[in-house]
Order: sequence, then C-alpha cells, then structure tokens
Amino acid sequence: MKKILSAALVLCLALTFFAGCGGNTTATSKAPDGGDSSQKVVKIGIYEPASGDNGAGGKQETLGIQYANSKVDTVEIGGETYKVVLEIQDNQSSNEKGPSAAQALVSAGVSVALGSYGSGVSIAASDIFAAAGVPVIGVTCTNPQVTEGNEHYFRICFLDPFQGTVLANFAMSNFEAKTAYCLAKLGDDYSVGLVNFFVKAFEAAGGKVVSETFPEGNSDFTSYIAKAKSEGADVFFAPVSTEAAALIIDQASSQGLGMPIMAGDTWDSNVITSTATGKDVEIFVTTFYQEGGNDEFDKGFKEWVNADSTRLSNNGGNDMISAVSAMGYDAYFVALEALKAAGSTDPKAVNEALWNVTYSGVSGDIAFDDIGDAAREVAYVKSCNTETGAWDFVTVQGIN
Repeated sequence: MKKILSAALVLCLALTFFAGCGGNTTATSKAPDGGDSSQKVVKIGIYEPASGDNGAGGKQETLGIQYANSKVDTVEIGGETYKVVLEIQDNQSSNEKGPSAAQALVSAGVSVALGSYGSGVSIAASDIFAAAGVPVIGVTCTNPQVTEGNEHYFRICFLDPFQGTVLANFAMSNFEAKTAYCLAKLGDDYSVGLVNFFVKAFEAAGGKVVSETFPEGNSDFTSYIAKAKSEGADVFFAPVSTEAAALIIDQASSQGLGMPIMAGDTWDSNVITSTATGKDVEIFVTTFYQEGGNDEFDKGFKEWVNADSTRLSNNGGNDMISAVSAMGYDAYFVALEALKAAGSTDPKAVNEALWNVTYSGVSGDIAFDDIGDAAREVAYVKSCNTETGAWDFVTVQGIN
C-alpha cells in the first residue's frame, strides 16, 4: 500500500511540474452528474498591485479583468475549447517585489499576463517576462519605457507624452495658466515621467514651471502647498499615487490652496472623490474612460460589483466605475483575441499573434503599432464634484 501511495504521490508531483512549465494544462472539474470530466485550461496572469501605494487602483483594474472573465470564461484555441483561469499575483506596488510576483506567474504557466497599474512595477518586471518568453499586455501603464527596447510588452492605453501635453494644453486653455507648480515622487517612474512631459509642453507654449519632488514615505505636504502659493502658481499639478493624493487634498483644503489641482489617470478613483467630498478643492484629471460611455458595460459591472461584498470593498466601497476597470475589461478580451489568433497556448505564439490583434472595446478601438503601443488620440477630462462625490465630465481632448 505504501508503495502505491508513493507512486501516486510522485505521479501527482510530476503532473504538477509539467503543468507549470507550459501554457496548456488540463484541469479536472465536476460534471453536472457528479462525475469527473477533464477540461483543457489556459492561464492568464494578473500582475497588479493589491497593496502598497497603488493598491486601490490595482484592485479596480483587476476587477475589470475579473468581470470580463465572469462574462466569458472559455476561449476557442486551435479548434478546442479551453477554460480561462486567472492567476493573480500582488506586485505590492513595489519595484523590488514586483519581479518575484512576475516570476510566480511564469512558474504558474501563464500564456499571457495583464498589468500593471503603475509604470514602475511594469518596467521592473519586464525582464522576468522577457526571459520566460511570456507576453504582457499593459492596461494603464503609461510611461514610454514600458514598451521601449523590447518585443514582449504591449499596452492598450495612451502614453504620458500625449497625456502630459493634453494636461498642459488644458491648463492653459481652461484656466489661462501662466505658471504651473508640479510635484512628483522622487524615484517614481510614473509621476516623474508625466511631470517631465507636462513641463516640456507647458514651457514650449510659453508657460513658467516650478517643479519639486518629495521622498518615499512623506506624509506632510504643507511646505509644497505653501511653495505653490508663494510662487503665484495658477495650477497645482501632482500626478502621484492615490495614497499621497488623499493627503495632498486634505492639506490643500485646510491651507486654502486657492488654485485647481490637476493630475493624470491615477487620480481617476473613488478614493479621490471620497477624500475630496466636502473639501474646498478643485480637481481635474485626464483618464481613459468616462462612466456612461457604454451603457451595457456600466450596468453589468455595477450589478456584478454590488453582488459581492469583497468586490464592492475592492472597488472602494461603492459601484462607481473607474476607467481602469473598463481598461482591464478590454485588456482581457484583447488577450482572448491573441489566444484565438495564435491557435496555441504557447506564450511565444501568443506574443507573435498580438502584433496583429485588433479589438473594439468599451474604451475604444485597439490596435498595436510597431512598438506595441495602442493608437490613442484622445483623453477624457473630468472634474471632481465635491458636493455629490462624483466625477463630472468636462471634455474629450486631444493635442491637435
């Protein structure tokens, strides 16, 4: 009996090992009559933060992917039906810990990965995915370095050179801003990069910029707010994490900042609206999707989120739709299109197929250029209604 059990154990371990080495696995599930049935499985990795500075946004981006999977959880690959399984790893919003999360997805045998919310952690894990030959579809990582110099990282969002220019143009046209105060987190690829592109566009148009950075772990922004006021700035631009944003909003209100606060897509969150409600602040953000853009998606997502307390909590405690959720939803279906086009679960085949994938999503039409970036020509601008706690649509803006 012991020999039989030992042999069975060895067999199970061997099967587990081989399942983790490739994208194509076989899972055992219960049939309706109670018997066992074998079903082929393809794994899609979710490389997103569920903790750290960007945990709130990462959870909302993941919710969009999970909602898409709840709608369509099978895909036809090479004439066979595969069950789509999501492998989720928390990269902890950390450039140091992100690579370990990426390696865990590689070891799990994913055919393609999605993420991450946060350009820095996307860049940090890029080499891990590249070495394993696993393609990644960036959902909202906007820094140009994510796709530069490689052939495995794609993305469906606009880039920061575009977003920074849109924000600079909006500041000048909407507020007649002549001086802008800019604040970024030291060492943060996203905020430093977006500020740089904003500064370049703002100064090129004749504006003056006062720019500063704050260190990791900083929670007191009073000196930065005071500096913006003393310099006579017309706008306060701070495309930082939602965690830092909440502190800035509180302190800007208590200090009477007296100028509009502007930020990029990371501030498109109900963390921001909840913090700003009842406060003496004006907030304007650029983002990828405005609630109301697709009624079917909006209605379905809200029903799905409200049906489960954990989902509702991960969405910030209400059913407001963040643009990153809509983008996560679209990224999932782009991954399915790549799997179908590849006709295989082999990551290398999926990588090759991605170059020619096109998809019409809730956030717009998606296709990749020769770098792996999506062609996005407009951004949504919206403002925080501090009375209702909602985002109000302002305009759709390009750079031409």
